[in-house]
Amino acid sequence: MTQDLAPTVREQTAGPHTQGWWRSAVIYQVYVRSFADSDGDGIGDLRGIRERLPYLAELGVDAVWLTPFFASPQADGGYDVADYRAVDPLFGSLSDADDLVRTAHELGLKVIVDIVPNHTSDQHVWFRAALDEGAGAASRDRYHFRPGQGEHGELPPNDWESVFGGPAWTRTCGPDGTPGEWYLHLFAPEQPDLNWDNEEVREEFESILRFWLDLGVDGFRIDVAHGMVKAAGLPDIGRSEQAKLIGAQVLPFFDQDGVHAIHRSWRKLLDSYGSDRIGVAEAWAPTSERLALYVRPDELHQAFNFQFLTCDWDAGSMRTVIDASLEATASVGAPTTWVLSNHDVVRHTTRYGGGEPGLRRARAAALLMLALPGSTYVYQGEELGLPEVLDLPDEVRQDPAFFRAGSQDGTRDGCRVPIPWSGDRAPYGFGPGGSWLPQPEAWQELSVEAQSGDPRSTLELYRSALVLRRELPGLGDGPMAWLDAPEGVLAVSRPGFVCTLNTLDREVELPVPGRPLLSTSPLAILIPEGRSAEGTVRIPADSCVWWAV
Repeated sequence: MTQDLAPTVREQTAGPHTQGWWRSAVIYQVYVRSFADSDGDGIGDLRGIRERLPYLAELGVDAVWLTPFFASPQADGGYDVADYRAVDPLFGSLSDADDLVRTAHELGLKVIVDIVPNHTSDQHVWFRAALDEGAGAASRDRYHFRPGQGEHGELPPNDWESVFGGPAWTRTCGPDGTPGEWYLHLFAPEQPDLNWDNEEVREEFESILRFWLDLGVDGFRIDVAHGMVKAAGLPDIGRSEQAKLIGAQVLPFFDQDGVHAIHRSWRKLLDSYGSDRIGVAEAWAPTSERLALYVRPDELHQAFNFQFLTCDWDAGSMRTVIDASLEATASVGAPTTWVLSNHDVVRHTTRYGGGEPGLRRARAAALLMLALPGSTYVYQGEELGLPEVLDLPDEVRQDPAFFRAGSQDGTRDGCRVPIPWSGDRAPYGFGPGGSWLPQPEAWQELSVEAQSGDPRSTLELYRSALVLRRELPGLGDGPMAWLDAPEGVLAVSRPGFVCTLNTLDREVELPVPGRPLLSTSPLAILIPEGRSAEGTVRIPADSCVWWAV
């Protein structure tokens, strides 16, 4: 017989969080300017998010992570902060932030805000003072100012490169136009790196964290948590194309051991507000073992697992990454986190091949991710199966990496296009005006409205999976084992539960492991004549199935 296990609309079952809510949480990333616009300027804002919070509660997530909404010139989508205690008027007001947090809590959602401690905006009052006061001023010690090399200081202090392309140094000029010292920026020139050896910097950020904790936020996603400390003397690396080394080896500006003292001090601060406030590290580390250092018992609560995100659509590669990740986090008693997409990478529907094959694989990967032990992150729009927008005109792009590197592959605007909510034409309910990046015409079929109630849609797949994830005691944090499976197939065993993933381009026939709960594709279950409980199942190509055992 053929069994269609497409998801059905199910009522959300809420329940109290167990101790250490983050250990099993599903956290939804909101890219603020692209989620929902309340005032018609084409840019998402805090009031728009607040109005859409019931959608997230119904979806079944536990928490919302908001990208930066602080006062900023927006040279890098808000990751260049001019005032960490103010909301940028583009996104609303401090009152709007307070209202959003309160409404989220009323709906049972926790709120994590994005803090940016590696660098400030070049418009921050500290950096403006450093420029105005000149070489030798105490204000310059808050950043990394250095004299240049060469006969007249015309060369950068070292060979470090910006992640966005080009040198990681920019030379300053005095009031009379005379060239002066250079300052370090591992990202855009508008994002000067802070000097975390300076006590004022440490004290200021503890004050900033307290400000938002007092407002009621439940934790922080820490941007570039691996980059806050630089090697003494700022030594040369000795090669070019350094961005390719990020996450592959320890660099003099990334994953230095000194960052852990900062995170330990932040953990003490978080714990002083209660046991349910958390810190999440955006940390690129060369091995799972080094990543686990960020989540030792006295450090942060979670660290993003980028090795899973960057893994190919291959069963063997996935198993290797999953095993290494679980082993590393188990060694320090921390939960593992799983993520497939975010605001900095090509959406996984496109990474996995695009079109129908890419969507099938993305749906299957989502069920695998939600079946693994630990916490998962969902990037806005992935529950709609949104692809990367690859044909944005150059004149609408805003990613600084695009302008510095010259039409490089993988620029980030394509995953930041505002998501579709309803209607048959842009901006698809995003707001009463247009949208800051153009939305494809095909997205009318992918909107929340179009997919709601359709049992075969990606949205209903996510809704059903998240309901089951809460209902089944064997999911979330806890033990896991591998079952024997053919090459190209993964079989994950959890208490009372099995997840079967077929990464092959052809169907596979396997023994039925239990009662089917959810499948990304229709199944053919073959039961021999005279038998009622035994049989085999044909799992289609690029599919995943959940079973109750």
